[in-house]
Amino acid sequence: MAQGRKGKLNYRCPRCLMREIDMDMLYDKDADEYYCLRCSFTGDENEIKRLYQQFREKYRDRMTRFTEF
Repeated sequence: MAQGRKGKLNYRCPRCLMREIDMDMLYDKDADEYYCLRCSFTGDENEIKRLYQQFREKYRDRMTRFTEF
C-alpha cells in the first residue's frame, strides 16, 4: 500500500492488523495523533508502538517449527 502524503510516517493500524487487515493510518497534525479510516481507531505514536509490541509478543514464534512438545 502506498504511503499517504498527509504526514511524516503512516503506521499500520494495530487494531486492523490484529484481524489480519493491512490498513494504513493517517496523521492528523492538529490533534497530533494517527487515525484509521476503516475502524476509527485513534492514538498517538506511543500507543501504536505499544500495540505493535503486543502483536509481536503474540506472534513471536510464528515462523518456528516445533517438533517436540
